Amino acid sequence: MRLITHNMLQCHVKNCNSNNYPLKFENAEIELIEAEFNPDFLRNMLNKIDWNALTTTALQLGIKQLPAEIPADASTNESFLNLLHNVLLETHVLNGQMVCPSCSHVYKIRDGIPNMLLAEHEI
Repeated sequence: MRLITHNMLQCHVKNCNSNNYPLKFENAEIELIEAEFNPDFLRNMLNKIDWNALTTTALQLGIKQLPAEIPADASTNESFLNLLHNVLLETHVLNGQMVCPSCSHVYKIRDGIPNMLLAEHEI
């Protein structure tokens, strides 16, 4: 699972309506998988990314290169776009789990696929 995907996931357990984002990684096994650099895609994603969630998640995973805030020249800053590409599109979580910060529900990740399905009593 790429971090761009994680940036858009939240807990959907019944009555878990606040503080359910971002999901916290635990026991995450990470792999860097090269992807084609597409600066136009990244420019279009800049306003869709929850930057605070991304930086928090990156720090949980030991990624410390992201700035605390998106640079003012982000859309034209080639080195920033390369860094963002590396974090969002090339960092993959292969195995582990994500935990809701509110209800502590665990979403397992196996072979890069997060299991977001809920049991019937959780819906």
